[in-house]
This record gives sequence, C-alpha cells and structure tokens, in this order.
Amino acid sequence: MNKKSVRDVDVVGKTVLVRVDFNVPLDKRGHVTDATRIESALPTIRYLLDQKAKVVLMSHLGRPDGKVVESMRMAPVAAELERLLGQPLRTAPDCVGPEVEKLVLELKPGEVLLLENLRFHPEEEANDPQFAKQLASLGDIYVNDAFGTAHRAHASTEGVAHYLPAVAGFLMQKELDALGGILENPQRPLAAIIGGAKVSSKIKVLQSLLSKVDVLLIGGGMANTFLKAKGYNVGKSLLEEDKVGVAADLVKQAEEKGVTLGLPIDVVVAQKFEADSLKKTVDADSVPEDWTIVDIGPKTVEEFRALLLPARTIFWNGPMGVFEMPPFAKGTKAIAEIMSKSEATTVVGGGDSVAAVEQMGYADKFSHISTGGGASLELIEGRTLPGVAALQDK
Repeated sequence: MNKKSVRDVDVVGKTVLVRVDFNVPLDKRGHVTDATRIESALPTIRYLLDQKAKVVLMSHLGRPDGKVVESMRMAPVAAELERLLGQPLRTAPDCVGPEVEKLVLELKPGEVLLLENLRFHPEEEANDPQFAKQLASLGDIYVNDAFGTAHRAHASTEGVAHYLPAVAGFLMQKELDALGGILENPQRPLAAIIGGAKVSSKIKVLQSLLSKVDVLLIGGGMANTFLKAKGYNVGKSLLEEDKVGVAADLVKQAEEKGVTLGLPIDVVVAQKFEADSLKKTVDADSVPEDWTIVDIGPKTVEEFRALLLPARTIFWNGPMGVFEMPPFAKGTKAIAEIMSKSEATTVVGGGDSVAAVEQMGYADKFSHISTGGGASLELIEGRTLPGVAALQDK
C-alpha cells in the first residue's frame, strides 16, 4: 500500500483537516466508556501539533441519519480528547458554515479544533460534492486517519480528497502496512482463523483467503454450515441451509489449492441458548438433536494450536463461539492465548475478536490490532477502499 503519509508533506504552519474515527461508545450519562479509537489517533495529532500545524478534526458519532441528535453531539469526545492530549481544545457548533470558518481562521499554530458530528448532515453519507468542498475549504492539507471508515465513500473520507492534497495519518499507515503485508508479502506459512455467526457475510473473504493462505481454520456459528456440508447433524444450532453448497464448494477449493482447512472436531453444546444452560462437550459428528453448538471444544483447540504452531503470519477475524456469554467464550479465549504466545506476526481484526484480546489483557502481545472491522475484511477480500484509493500515491 504505497500511499503518501503525513510525513511526506510539509505541514508546518498549515491548517490540516484530519478525518479521525471518534465513533466511541458512550454510557447513559454521555461519558466515553472506551477511548481506544481516540487514543489511536493521538500519534498523528501530536505529530501535527509538534510541527506547529493548526489541526481541524472531523468525525462522525453514532447513526443520527442526517439529523441533529443531542445525545450524539461530540462534546463527550472533546472532553476525553482534551484529557488525553493534556491541552485545551476548541469545539465547533457545526462542521460547515460561516461560524466554523471563523473558528478555523482564529486557530493558532499548535491548536486543535474539533468539528461537530459530520453525520448531522445527510450530505456526508451521500458524498455530496458541494458538502465535501465546504469541508475541504477548512484546510490546506487533508489527512485521513480513520481506517474504520475507509471502506465508505463519504464526503469526509473520499469527497474531500478531490479538493485537497490527501495523505494517510499514522494509524491509517499502520493498518495498510499490517493488512497489506498479509496480502502482498506475508512470511509463510500464512494462517487465517475466521469465526463469527454467518458464512454469508464472509464468503468473499473466505474465497480470497483460499488463494493466499496455507492454513485456514473455521470456528463460530459459520462452522456449523461446514459441518452440515460434511453430512453432520448440527441439532438446533445456527445454520444457513442455503449456504451448505457454498461451504462444500469452499472445502473442495481448499483441497484443490492444497490449503489445510481446519474445522471443529469437537464442540460445546447447550440445551438452551442461555449462559446458565446445561452444557457438554461432544464430537462434531455427534451433536444431539435438540441441542445447540455454542463453542469449539478442547480437542479442536489443541488441533488448531498444532496447525498454528508453524505459522509465521496469523490473521484472525471473528469469535469461535457465543463469546458474549462467558461459559461459551473458552474457545475464543484459547485462540487469543495461542496467538499471544506465538512468535508469528499476529494481526486481529473485527469487533468481537478485538474485544476478546483486549479483555484478556493480550492487546500488547499482538503485532497489530485493527481498528476497522468492515474495512479490514474488505481489504482482505481484495476490494478497493474508497478512503484509501483517494489518497496520493508515493
């Protein structure tokens, strides 16, 4: 991913318009409950401040659907960012318009202005050229540091780049290097672990990975469809009947390409889809009629461990079971632990797997934790991300 970064342009004294991803969770009192995304943008912001740039930050928060929603204002984000930066922060009542332009003009080198929620305007998600032009008029240079939204062609992620020199921030650069490394020149053997609920949402990812990886391990609800394709009964488990043929085809493709495909050999089943339900471990071909598969079993964990041991690069997306319920999170936690101890380059992308890694305190043991679930998957699929394509090449 040979894109220019913020280091490749002169930002000294310039007004730099930065797209960040500050779409963070808030509690009922409007306080930020997880500041990871804000923290991830700090290296870029601090670099610009050190260069005596005037920094104008823009982000969305939640899904206000083009209307002003009081609970989705950027004020809590501003308070958290101010605390993390350790310096005062200016805020704007909107993201475009005369009042905002005046605030930008008043900015001094080394100061930060945070704009109001971009998605209060329907033109943002519509990638309206006039709205993009208005945003672009606020800066001399555009920096995209919001990898999590790079797969969306919105005014602030793609449109603005038509009017200003556009480069990647440090977080964007890190994501492109880590994920691009998997695609373009991975150290081999390359292993991928794909979990989550449905095959349908990851067909293209699986097809793409089959032409790249040496080992592909499948867990989570989507594995049930593969087990059904092998002729196994999956009881009352989540199953996409219409994708059984697709799963069988993917198994065939793996054989043809010489890819080692790992499926659950034993599973944890529960009588009810509840955390306190009666549960037991059975072989994958012996699931009782009225029971539900909720996790991979201990034999599968050991099988996956053995297959991951020789890997030099490992990519993981999606939990191995019903991770939200602690009794059924063991498989997901085991994968996190195996990867944390691996000497391979380890990359994790996707909300639940990232949450597992962070909850277990393994975040610092991974080579890279992606901030963009959808964006990282689309990149792995081989799709062009509009927010990345719009940036200048080196």
